[in-house]
Amino acid sequence: MEIKKDSWLVIVNPHAGSKKCERDWPKIRKLLEDAEFEMHCVFSEYPYHAIQIAKERIEKEGYNKIIVVGGDGTLNEVVNGVFKQKRYKTTDVAVGMITVGTGNDWGRMYEMPESYKKQVKLLKKGHTFLQDVGEVKYRFSVEKEKRYFVNIAGMGYDALVTKKTNIKKQKGKGGALSYLISLVSGLFQYKNVYLNIEADGKNIFSGKVFTMSIGNCKYNGGGMMQLPDAIPDDGLFDVMVIRKTTKYRIVTNIKNLYDGSFVNMPEVEQYRGKKITIISRPANKLNLETDGESLGHSPLDFKIISKAVRLIVRKKFAGE
Repeated sequence: MEIKKDSWLVIVNPHAGSKKCERDWPKIRKLLEDAEFEMHCVFSEYPYHAIQIAKERIEKEGYNKIIVVGGDGTLNEVVNGVFKQKRYKTTDVAVGMITVGTGNDWGRMYEMPESYKKQVKLLKKGHTFLQDVGEVKYRFSVEKEKRYFVNIAGMGYDALVTKKTNIKKQKGKGGALSYLISLVSGLFQYKNVYLNIEADGKNIFSGKVFTMSIGNCKYNGGGMMQLPDAIPDDGLFDVMVIRKTTKYRIVTNIKNLYDGSFVNMPEVEQYRGKKITIISRPANKLNLETDGESLGHSPLDFKIISKAVRLIVRKKFAGE
């Protein structure tokens, strides 16, 4: 079945924001209807369902305009669906977002308005920006897997905190405060990991690491500026490594995560590159999360795909 040219596919994650999305969806739907969006709405029902919805609806029905109603994880799934479909070039599918998640870090990067009414107005204007996309190959148990991401991939301590936070989300206890609590409590569980890191074929780091991030945008964890110098369309990953350090140093510098000034700590190293390879010792020791979704473990191979996804943003960020 072919859809009309101006039709939008709206993919709704009712579980986003500790089910805030489910509660707010009637209001959001009315705003979209009042703005005269011609749309077909589909609810994601389980993890990774939005990947399947996006892929199948694009291929079978020809949708090339999508609105994501949910959080960063839902956006991640839809972008993965765009990359898995074979009907269009990825840049021929426009993806917009109404942020109803617990972190909303991608929206923070582009200064997306908080009110649903203003977000719908922004979507109606349709200004777009071609953003870089990260690709990571990892292991899940013994199987090789691949995932795309638009914001940040976190490893080590960051991945542990994300996993703890996601467990809380499943119990209806999400949000930035939940992340902060997991950040502190995880200190007593985590052990530093020995890593060899290569960027574009050159070894840039060998040693014990507390945590690290690789990405295209600045924020994760509900407003923490983990990659303060990231540029989302420069064709390069920003890489941040915090070497082995003390619990006291971490706790006393948590506040500096929110303005990016933590990068001035002597334990912090920053790099850039198009391809990043990470090998841990033992080989499967380093865990991974992308855009707030817990995945698998090392060894890890990252590759940047330049200006590969078309995202609807505020006019000041648009590339047209």
